[in-house]
Amino acid sequence: MRLFARLFPVILALWLVGCGEESAGPDSGAADAVQAEEIDWDRLIPVEWQPETLLEDFDLDALDEMDDDDPHATELMDKLMALWADAPVVEELDGLVIRLPGFVVPLELDERKMSEFLLVPYYGACIHVPPPPANQTIHVVVPEGREYVGELFDTVWVTGTLRVIRTSSDLAEAGYRIDVTEIEPYDGEVEPL
Repeated sequence: MRLFARLFPVILALWLVGCGEESAGPDSGAADAVQAEEIDWDRLIPVEWQPETLLEDFDLDALDEMDDDDPHATELMDKLMALWADAPVVEELDGLVIRLPGFVVPLELDERKMSEFLLVPYYGACIHVPPPPANQTIHVVVPEGREYVGELFDTVWVTGTLRVIRTSSDLAEAGYRIDVTEIEPYDGEVEPL
């Protein structure tokens, strides 16, 4: 598979997230005891962080022609993975109760019942290389004794307390954690935990 074909969805997703568009989805409507603030994925990216500057030194047209074993492709992939893993977070968000839509990526791919999973902003993240940057990957932790019953890439709203805590898994580096209080399918029907 060509490097550009693997990088294009990630770069496109970051560009779209950074455009400041509001997330589409149902209004929260229900009075929530938690009073969660609905946020967008771009709020998790510090304004000064501009990952597209990494690509300034590379001819994007040439990337499409590179094989995976090309030394320039390997160099770019190594730089990108390091940049993504060290992506800065917004420290001021620590402790904020939020509501955020995203896609579920189970940490154990053979299980449907999850006590934790990754939440990512676009379909296919963490399965294709490279995964999203750490500031676009959230480790979701379900309360002890409860589980989320779902599948790979379920689209959900997650409500809970956002923490600036880095975690690492085989799939991705996460720059944030959410201690979840509620998970809803994106269509608005509440899933019991």
